[in-house]
Amino acid sequence: GSVKSGKMPEGEKMRECKHEVEQQQKEDEHEGLIEFYGSYQELFQFFCSNTTIHGAIRLVCSKKNKMKTAFWSVLFFLTFSLMYWQFGILYREYFSYPVNLNLNLNSDRLAFPAVTLCTLNPYRYSAIRKKLDELDQITHQTLLDLYDYNMSVARSDWSTLSTRKRSSRSLLHHVQRHPLRRQKRDNLVSLPENSPSVDKNDWKIGFVLCSENNDDCFHQAYSSGVDAVREWYSFHYINILAQIPDAKALDESDFENFIYSCRFNEATCDKANYTHFHHPLYGNCYTFNDNRSSLWTSSLPGINNGLSLVVRTEQHDFIPLLSTVTGARVMVHDQNEPAFMDDGGFNVRPGIETSISMRKEMTVRLGGSYSNCTEDGSDVPVQNLYSSRYTEQVCIRSCFQLNMVERCGCAYYFYPLPAGAKYCNYMKHIAWGYCYYKLLVEFKADVLGCFHKCRKPCKMTQYQLSAGYSRWPSAVSEDWVFYMLSQQNKYNITSKRNGVAKVNIFFEEWNYKTNGESPAFTVVTLLSQFGNQWSLWFGSSVLSVMELAELILDFTAITFILAFRWLHSHKRHSPPAPHPSGQDNTAFQDETSGLSAPHRFTVEAVVTMLPTYNSLEPRGPNRDSEMGHE
Repeated sequence: GSVKSGKMPEGEKMRECKHEVEQQQKEDEHEGLIEFYGSYQELFQFFCSNTTIHGAIRLVCSKKNKMKTAFWSVLFFLTFSLMYWQFGILYREYFSYPVNLNLNLNSDRLAFPAVTLCTLNPYRYSAIRKKLDELDQITHQTLLDLYDYNMSVARSDWSTLSTRKRSSRSLLHHVQRHPLRRQKRDNLVSLPENSPSVDKNDWKIGFVLCSENNDDCFHQAYSSGVDAVREWYSFHYINILAQIPDAKALDESDFENFIYSCRFNEATCDKANYTHFHHPLYGNCYTFNDNRSSLWTSSLPGINNGLSLVVRTEQHDFIPLLSTVTGARVMVHDQNEPAFMDDGGFNVRPGIETSISMRKEMTVRLGGSYSNCTEDGSDVPVQNLYSSRYTEQVCIRSCFQLNMVERCGCAYYFYPLPAGAKYCNYMKHIAWGYCYYKLLVEFKADVLGCFHKCRKPCKMTQYQLSAGYSRWPSAVSEDWVFYMLSQQNKYNITSKRNGVAKVNIFFEEWNYKTNGESPAFTVVTLLSQFGNQWSLWFGSSVLSVMELAELILDFTAITFILAFRWLHSHKRHSPPAPHPSGQDNTAFQDETSGLSAPHRFTVEAVVTMLPTYNSLEPRGPNRDSEMGHE
């Protein structure tokens, strides 16, 4: 009886199906707030038929021709791949942070730079001769032994040198520890005293610096004997200065005895226009226009609107073994920057008028991700030992000095003294010379990392210089010129050709150049390039991109909906739990399933199957007619 009850009359079944179709049509006519397509086929068919992306319609129009469909599908996705490859190139270029160089010419009143002029003589020889006398006598004897050269100087104290006790504190003891030697090929040997027949052109001269235990030595050799003697003499000269509590007080500043005349913009300079400092090698140095409260300005270019100096260059009372250059040394630099005379300076020849024309050039770099520059040096991991603003050279020299103190236990005499450190001298630091030259080799090879740590400033001012030379004073005017100078400064000039020099420093033109940087790729530029690429490959706009985004969103939503329905249907069709009575109904179930299997499948299909979402399935009257034929 239960099997027969599962059967349904034919008319009733048709009415049930018709009712289902009408119900489905009502649901289709009802539009919800958010609706999704019933299958992936409907989604892609609607997208390809209605999108504004070029080429997509061909995927639908040629669906009856499988070869064309395959061709356009490959072409469509290949175009997408090429476009996104171009997008990747644009992204990489954007995140490389390129810059554009902007060149601007500005016309304005120019602030005159600072000008430093040095005497090229560290000390008056008469003031420091007692300190250097022992070193001079040793050097004279060394030149005699190596080159058979007898230096004709007074030897009033030579007799006392031979009788001086050679203790560990004697200069002779330390000089003998670092003597000048002849070098041939890779071996350092001392020239025998009685071998003058040796060809001296086959030898190099240098000196050896050894560690405190003499277990390792550093060979400092030179192809020029003049360079070797001067470097060797300077090494011992530094040790002598480092032992003097206040070596800079040995020689007072004598501005009038060095600067005969000073004029700027046809006006006479005074003491308020310069500052003085002392350099261990370049002597007394005078910096003009270093007072930032009252800077000089040039309203016009030309030689008459700049700085004009007449300086004394006669080598009177100079240190003979240290001061080997005649003239003066000049450097042009910005205010609040130290004058590194050995880096940016150049010498002024005596008896010559040197005219130096300047062109100002400013450089402004982009910081942050665009370059490795620094604004003020506060983010550089090197302590600034100079009382000035940050520059790359200030940082590099400070870095070397700090490494010198850390490695050698003392500071190099030519650089500022760090807090708590003392200057090197071999009376207290026996092997400091060996440590210094070894450290210098590592410094030049950037083993210390100073060139990597010290970054360029984001804003810097440079002056491009060009010089012209002419004889001054001329042969017909030198008599009265020297007479006037001697009357003015009360100094008798003995050497007219090497006695004075004239220096003119001025702006070549009123314009100055500014080199600036600007981002080559901004967000706006990136979006514009993206739009260009999109239009090139697909000929569409931003709305087309939104259509593609909508496709991705619909695809994701349909995937979640179908997955949810599959899980829900799986739970509905799971086998029921065993009956609590524990009776075995297997025989009954087999009998009923065997008798009415087709009718039971039909009923379950009507009652439990989920509605289809295939848009191409026929509905309405056609389906009713098909059922009627059944």
